[in-house]
Order: sequence, then C-alpha cells, then structure tokens
Amino acid sequence: MSVAVAPLLPDSYLEALYAGRQRPLRSIVGAYVSRIRQMASARSFDLLWIEKELLPWIPYGAERWILESAPPYIVDFDDAWFHHYDRNRWPLVRRLLGSKLDRVMQHAALVTVGNGYLAKRAESAGARSIATLPTVVDLTRYPAAPHQAGGLPAVGWIGSPITDHYLGLVEEPLRRMVMGNEARLCLVGATPAALSGLPADRHEWREDTETSRIAAFDIGIMPLADTPWERGKCGYKLIQYMACGKPVVASPVGVNRDIVEHGVNGFLAETPEEWTSALRRLANDPDLRRRLGVAGRAKVEQHYSLAGTAPRLAELLRAAPHNAKNLRRA
Repeated sequence: MSVAVAPLLPDSYLEALYAGRQRPLRSIVGAYVSRIRQMASARSFDLLWIEKELLPWIPYGAERWILESAPPYIVDFDDAWFHHYDRNRWPLVRRLLGSKLDRVMQHAALVTVGNGYLAKRAESAGARSIATLPTVVDLTRYPAAPHQAGGLPAVGWIGSPITDHYLGLVEEPLRRMVMGNEARLCLVGATPAALSGLPADRHEWREDTETSRIAAFDIGIMPLADTPWERGKCGYKLIQYMACGKPVVASPVGVNRDIVEHGVNGFLAETPEEWTSALRRLANDPDLRRRLGVAGRAKVEQHYSLAGTAPRLAELLRAAPHNAKNLRRA
C-alpha cells in the first residue's frame, strides 16, 4: 500500500494561528487553488482519504463537483467539525453549510469516527458504512514514566493556545491546590493569559519534548465544558497522560466517560468541589497515583495504541474501494 499526503494548509499557517498572528488571505486562497489542482491528479489513486472535507467553508456544490470525478473516498472525523456550520451564529452560514458535511458523509464509501457521538451524527446523516476508530498513540514514543518522588506533586495540562480557555473552568480548584501548597501547576502549550493569576511552570509545546513534559507530571487534567462541540472530542490528552502512566482527572463529557474509569485509572469531576476532592486525593497519596497510573497505561495498551488499531485501519482502507463498487450497484 502506498500513500501520498497532501495537507491543505502549511505548518506556517498553524504557527501563525497559535501565535495569534494574522494569516495572509493570499496564502489561504493559494492553498485552496493548490487543493483543487491536487484533486485533478487524484484520479490515478484507488482511494481518497479526506479529513472532514476538501474545502472548508465552501458550499457542498463545489465539493461535489470535485468528488464526482475522484476515486471512492473515506471521510474521517475526530471532532464535531459540523457544529462549526450547523450551530454557527450566522444564519447565512447555517443555511449554506449546515448540512454540507452530512452530504459528504452520505456519499462516502466509509466514514471513520473517533467516538460514539460522531458515529451517531454519521448515522443520522445517512452514511452507508461507519467505523469507530478511537484516537491512539504510538506507545514507543510514550514510555511509562517512573513515579516522581519528593517535592510537591505536579498537576499538568497540555494543549494548544486555542483550547487553554478550558483551564478557566477549574481555576478555583487549582488555586486552592497551588496557593494551599498542596501541588504545583505545569502548563504546556498554554498562552500567558491562561490562569495568569496562578504561579505555574509554563512551557511552549514542541513535538520533540511533549512526552518528556508529560512524564514530568504527577497528575494530568482535562477540563471541558458540556456542549455539543466538546461531546465530539476524542480525549487525546487523556490518552497521552495515561500512556505515560499518569492518573487523570477529567470532566465527565463525551468520550471522557469511556476513557476514564472513575477510581480505577483516574477520576471524573464536575463541580469545583469534586475537582478539588479528586486533585487532593491524588496529591496526598503517591501510592494511589501509582496504582491509577499503571491501570491507565494498561488501558491505553489495550484500547488506544497505534499497534492495536493500525491493522484494522489498514483492513478498512483496503476494503473501501471494493465496498464502494457494491454500494453503487445497490
């Protein structure tokens, strides 16, 4: 099996986005033109694998025009991107784009999704074939970190600048822990404005250091709001923490309920009091942290590892062109 990768936007676009810099319109237009040209050569392939859509924020008619002459395609969703359209505050966006991704899913040979919430949307959209594949990590990059002995336990969060607003949901519990000298705070990838009133070890996100930063945590956290967008998330940071053998505390939202087994590999916490209680239990009990961390690593090995999921994905990719022919005959 050979694969050609064609990202829509370059790394420089994401770097500018996360740094809060202006993204030149000319470069975005150029990326879209390049994508359309790339699709002209896609006919030589047996299968097209699309992340969410070909042309974001462009109505379905343009996408359909391109896909009609393309090979069978798979579309993948690892978050509820369709809510950018169907729940947009602008009525015109909802009218023009609200059902776009449903229509993309309807005509796909296969829709792959990262959780049950996304699978239900694909089913309601009329997708003909749906496979749930969880977010996974390459465990060779995540050696289980030894327990950190001595000093205050580190409560850690890793993410991107556009998601650090979730930290505000647990500011008060974190304040109690940090100002009460029960724990220290470590933030990776957050902006300086995130929890600016709290002392914290702050680090920029880098691919080559992310696992070592997580390994320095004693407890990993994933606060989320309970809205449709968050219910579509796939719990990547929880899986990262657990892969490093760290106990976790998370909001009971969406797939978090599946990943976190309360009291087994971490705790689910909703109210500030529940967050404080969970963090305090873990901070004060190194043996509990170790036990929950071992259980978390075992769950990742069993359910969320690249080695376990890649063979199934490869099988789905190989079968998709044949399945598409059968669907067309039906």
